[in-house]
Amino acid sequence: MEFLSFLIRRVLWSILVLVGLSMVIFAIARVVPGDPARMALGPSATAEQVADLQEKLGLNRPIVEQYGLFIVGLSQGELGRSLLTERSVNKDIRETFAATFELVLCTVLLAVVVGVPLGAIAANWKDRWPDTLVRVFAIFSAVTPSFFLALLLQILAGYVLAILPTTGRLPPDMSFTADITGLLLIDSLLQGRPDVWLEAARHLLLPTIALSAATMGQMARLTRASMIDVSRQDYIEAARAFGIPSPVRIFKYMLRPSFVPPLTILGLEFASLIGGAFVVEMVFSWPGMAAYGIRTILQKDLNAVMGVVMVSGVFFVLVNLLIDVLVGLVDPRIRIRGGRT
Repeated sequence: MEFLSFLIRRVLWSILVLVGLSMVIFAIARVVPGDPARMALGPSATAEQVADLQEKLGLNRPIVEQYGLFIVGLSQGELGRSLLTERSVNKDIRETFAATFELVLCTVLLAVVVGVPLGAIAANWKDRWPDTLVRVFAIFSAVTPSFFLALLLQILAGYVLAILPTTGRLPPDMSFTADITGLLLIDSLLQGRPDVWLEAARHLLLPTIALSAATMGQMARLTRASMIDVSRQDYIEAARAFGIPSPVRIFKYMLRPSFVPPLTILGLEFASLIGGAFVVEMVFSWPGMAAYGIRTILQKDLNAVMGVVMVSGVFFVLVNLLIDVLVGLVDPRIRIRGGRT
């Protein structure tokens, strides 16, 4: 009950955060220099044509009324029409979000599968050569820009060795529609297309590695620090004194409580990558929402920009709520304290 009341308060705060986000992004979109209608129509458009488009977009109305129409549209799930694609922003985001979500999901899974075991190994071999190697890797991955790593992987694996594709989600000559979940790896299996699954996995590998390197190193570093701290607890010393085998002691009694700090950071990384994967998407010509958002910003496509930011904000809030639940499940102490904080 205490943890439930804690989650209810978090939900209410999350709603306030989204309202504040809508105000901020609306204000920023309106104060950026340049007329969206003029940019959409081009320099050769007449004043009458610009005024007509401004009327259709509602840009000639008072700012308070424009914000009211924006909120009404959001409440109805309608994000308006894109000036860049001349289609509904909802449709553009639906088509591009799945590509970004699949990339980010694979990125997070790779970071956990590789980073957490590396951190556990480093903690178990503290101040010895495995620990040194893991720390060097963590520092190297943290200071290497994702765009540099993306270009390096693209050159080495795509052109020098020519073993992996470097652009897109599928080969141009492969016809497949992911109309179930939008995720190629899942829809290809559901539709019985192992050939599509293989090609989708090959296209995902390079951008996933480039995007996950920093998160992977961070997971390793946080897991190592947390496990070293947990190893000094009395119950771990008691388990060691009772002769409990080292693998059981590490993975059953040390790793679970040590996973709380990495899990918290992982949630923030997962949510932020949804909107911040644009560099890797641009390098690999990945048709995702992040790259779509950058194109709309350059064209000052107000409806599309606000739609992308709001979707990213909603996803960020939902992921953080999910992380609160998972952290409570991993560590019951947080579940109990949650209702009193």
